[in-house]
Amino acid sequence: MKIIDRPLYSKRIKPFIGKGIIKVLTGQRRVGKSYIMLQLMEEIKTDHPNANVIYINMEYEEFRMIHNDQDLSQYLKTQINPAKANYLFIDEIQDIDHFEHTLRDLQAKDSCDIFCTGSNAKMLSGELATYLSGRYIEFHIHSLSYPEFLLFHQLPDDQQSLTKYLTYGGLPYLSRLELNDEMAFEYLRNVYSTILLKDVVKREGIRNIDFLETLAIYTADNIGNLFSANNISKYLKSQRVDISTLQVINYLKALSNAFLIHKVGRIEINGLKKFEIGEKYFFEDIGLRNSQIGFDLQRDIHKLIENAIYLHLSILQYEIYVGQQDGLEIDFVALKQGKKIYVQATYLIVDEKTKEREFGNLLAIPDNYPKYVVSLNPLNTGSNIEGIQHLHLADFLKKQDF
Repeated sequence: MKIIDRPLYSKRIKPFIGKGIIKVLTGQRRVGKSYIMLQLMEEIKTDHPNANVIYINMEYEEFRMIHNDQDLSQYLKTQINPAKANYLFIDEIQDIDHFEHTLRDLQAKDSCDIFCTGSNAKMLSGELATYLSGRYIEFHIHSLSYPEFLLFHQLPDDQQSLTKYLTYGGLPYLSRLELNDEMAFEYLRNVYSTILLKDVVKREGIRNIDFLETLAIYTADNIGNLFSANNISKYLKSQRVDISTLQVINYLKALSNAFLIHKVGRIEINGLKKFEIGEKYFFEDIGLRNSQIGFDLQRDIHKLIENAIYLHLSILQYEIYVGQQDGLEIDFVALKQGKKIYVQATYLIVDEKTKEREFGNLLAIPDNYPKYVVSLNPLNTGSNIEGIQHLHLADFLKKQDF
């Protein structure tokens, strides 16, 4: 089995190896967390041939006997070698009840260097944050970026490849399949069902599964649109589905906890004031979204462009918001380490009216931070209009920083 390096993540994690802090790889199921972990294991074995590397994958049959922290501690007593440097890797650790007790004990005794993966954000906000505050560092793993997609699938950087990325998304396993609707969407539908049932319904104790599925489809069809839980509740009641606003909020949070979708809040650009209501949602993987809603490039292209931009900014570790200023909306305001960029997304700029709308909103912002309009225009992208850079989507998705 060939493991393709994803240096974007390995370079972030390597400096923390052997530093006495727990490394937690989080992200949606099937985005490649396990393979990054296997890559780290191989590097440790190469650099430290005498190391004792312990690997537990909770999806493997041989580890089904580990149900809770006591089972885990008992198993590790037979595996840890006090005479060697021990490295512990646990895949899908959220499947072990009260795992945090064992991790805290191991770390307190400096028994081993700990790495683990998890597919539920609740794990961090609850178990880890409560019992291991200040003792762990999180690395969020995303589905493949566009450059990674080209590498995994051995594709040229052209319009056809970009269309495939916007169609099938970036789950790494797709590189083992033929990129056609029949094979790819069958796989993606299976992954989607697993996430919904294992990471949302089972983990969150969801009872109204029909409504959860309806809400997920609604979200898929409305990526990039401003949401209001209250409005969704009213709409559903008009369809004779009696769901409270609180239930809508809780179910959206459950979908977010599984990293299936991500919430993007709104801020006032001038004062960076955050709005309490009205947010947008984007999918972690575009292909999963398309597998559920049906794929129509012409109908959905603007939504997919926005989702791709969101994912790229998120991969580059930006804090992302929807911007609001004097009644004008800026698609993305991205912040990182004192830096700020503004991004407007559009399909094609075909006339002066579209150009005025997309560039005009950015020109109205009275600061000198970088501003971008991203489109699929084949010509004139890369140009600079009054300080605002016009980029083709593919060029934007290949940028490693801004």
